[in-house]
Amino acid sequence: MTTDNSAPTASPWWSLPGKFLRREFLPVLTDLRLAIALLLIIALFSISGTVIEQGQSPAFYQSNYPEHPALFGFLTWKVIQVVGLDHVYRTWWFLSLLVLFGTSLTACTFTRQLPALKTAQRWKYYEEPRQFQKLALSAELDAGSVNSLSQILQNRRYKIFQEKDDILYARKGIVGRIGPIIVHIGIVTILLGSIWGAMTGFIAQEMVPSGETFQVKNIIDAGPLAAGQFPQDWSVRVNRFWIDYTPKGGIDQFYSDMSVLDNQGQEVDHKKIFVNQPLRYHGVTFYQTDWGISGVRVRLNKSPIFQLPMALLNTNGQGRIWGTWIPTKPDLSEGVSLLAKDLQGMVLIYDAQGKLVDTVRAGMSTQVNGVTLKVLDVVGSTGLQIKADPGIPIVYTGFGILMLGVVMSYFSHSQIWALQKGDRLYVGGKTNRAQVAFEQEVLDILERLNSQSATVINQQS
Repeated sequence: MTTDNSAPTASPWWSLPGKFLRREFLPVLTDLRLAIALLLIIALFSISGTVIEQGQSPAFYQSNYPEHPALFGFLTWKVIQVVGLDHVYRTWWFLSLLVLFGTSLTACTFTRQLPALKTAQRWKYYEEPRQFQKLALSAELDAGSVNSLSQILQNRRYKIFQEKDDILYARKGIVGRIGPIIVHIGIVTILLGSIWGAMTGFIAQEMVPSGETFQVKNIIDAGPLAAGQFPQDWSVRVNRFWIDYTPKGGIDQFYSDMSVLDNQGQEVDHKKIFVNQPLRYHGVTFYQTDWGISGVRVRLNKSPIFQLPMALLNTNGQGRIWGTWIPTKPDLSEGVSLLAKDLQGMVLIYDAQGKLVDTVRAGMSTQVNGVTLKVLDVVGSTGLQIKADPGIPIVYTGFGILMLGVVMSYFSHSQIWALQKGDRLYVGGKTNRAQVAFEQEVLDILERLNSQSATVINQQS
């Protein structure tokens, strides 16, 4: 008798990381609970990005999220800026969550969904009656035949597999096994589009006076790869900006008539935009979001027409008023203030003591400090939010794939086996969902089979 003292062969050191990933990391990564937790966390921070204004200036957050009192007891402007809640969708940790969630879905697809599909496609005939006992639904009949059953199943859109006259396998709804895989592909596509948009997109804001031409310069938020999206060889001209008012004086809608110009100043696109009706050109979208008063055009006596800029005044939340000051003497020793609150053309004139001197409309004149002041026009400015997000087509494609996968998943994968042994017919089946509907279908098939057998017997007798 000999004793084998040889030690078991140790695995090479370079195979240890792979074993760890397969045995320890992969089961955690493909765990449904992890995917649900990641989805909830992503949804939570996505909601925070909707509630908390994105891409604003530090002064905005200091004003709206002070330290005392802190919103909910902890949410201050410092927390927002340190954590990155002012640009949630571009933070490294939010993008990491998307990557981790996508990796989890991908791993689940390859380790669970694809093997499940392969298993569903690998089937075998049942050649012994005892095999039908393990099926959730089975029956033993003393009438009927495999060929009769085959015809009934074909009428119900089953795909028939039959090599012998006494044995049969049928299935339908294999697309229901493919559906979850398509759903995963759709979600991963959406995540990829979101990541690509966050990396390459940008947001800008412009306040442009009516009649001015501008290029997108005021970038308030941009991804690290967004430089290629900035407009370089074209500009936009605001041909006209105007506001429609209601009979009571409220704003009904505001419009911007805009033209896209090439390097030679030639118009290559033109559109009138308003709220929810933007201008899109070369992947850049111009939204109508705000308005203002940029200036007032006036004339003193017979002087040339000149345009004075108007600034938004601090009213402590009591509405918006724009104002400017115009000298009435060459040495600037005297002057009047002009105030306007909208583009309906009404201008209030105040003297140096803050006393209301007169109220005029565009096109009217008045005497102030011994000179004739004529207000020709109040010049409006359009507030535009400008966005570029190359990931949007990818996201839309992902949603389309996702909806297709959801529809496919509603199909039940149903399987039916049959075996003829002498004068006995064994029938059984199973499905992956809609169990009650499948049971009713099998009962209908068996009833139809019995009725056909009874008809044949009556005809023979």
